[in-house]
Amino acid sequence: MRELPQGLTPPRNGDEIETDHHLSRRAILSGAGALALLSAAGCSTSDGVLPALELDDVTTGSVRPIRPSISVDKNITSPGVMYAGLTDGGFNVPEVPYLKVKPEFRRQIVVDTTGEAPGTIVVHLKERMLYLVQPGGDAIRYGVGIGKDGFRWSGRANIQYGREWPTWTPPPEMIARKPELVKWQAGQPGGLTNPLGARALYIYQDGKDTGYRIHGSPEWWSIGQAMSSGCVRLINQDIIDLYSRVSKKNPVVVV
Repeated sequence: MRELPQGLTPPRNGDEIETDHHLSRRAILSGAGALALLSAAGCSTSDGVLPALELDDVTTGSVRPIRPSISVDKNITSPGVMYAGLTDGGFNVPEVPYLKVKPEFRRQIVVDTTGEAPGTIVVHLKERMLYLVQPGGDAIRYGVGIGKDGFRWSGRANIQYGREWPTWTPPPEMIARKPELVKWQAGQPGGLTNPLGARALYIYQDGKDTGYRIHGSPEWWSIGQAMSSGCVRLINQDIIDLYSRVSKKNPVVVV
């Protein structure tokens, strides 16, 4: 316990000891005066910290963000809008019950983590995701279905061309496995039951057809699954969106 200065009457119950109050007030006024003198003399450190009270006067606006903000895209809206029914090419594409599709597999804008150049299509087989890399650090991500074990392809290639409501021609080896497909050996016309769906993007490597496609599918429930014969499938509404964003020769990376 510290002693009272001489000449001061000990406080009665309810009285305040003002010694510390006066000292604190004098210290504050003294500090404020010193700060005013330093300011008048133009004294500040090069890093924006005032030495008297060690206050940081750097504004938050001068701090660079880690990355640009997520972009806004008129075609990336609520799932109810993106997966609504639509008429396309004379076909009535049914709406997708998106609540039955896992949220991560719905079309959305995400931070690009692929490291690829804008315009590149990146398919992550393990994630069951397709990324279309955008300028500025973003990517549009779509959920996909992929090939079963033994039917997958990976590597670097490019989109040679695309087709709207494409004809599907099963390869001879598929007909051998499923003889009922012989009726389509000359090609199944495009339509709502066509396995290629509303759009198809044809993957070529070194000028040669790989036989693999990025395409739509009426089987929305297969997204996120490994059940195709090697191609990458999207919900019909998603492949229509993706198709509208790509052009001939877009790079494709399947990993």
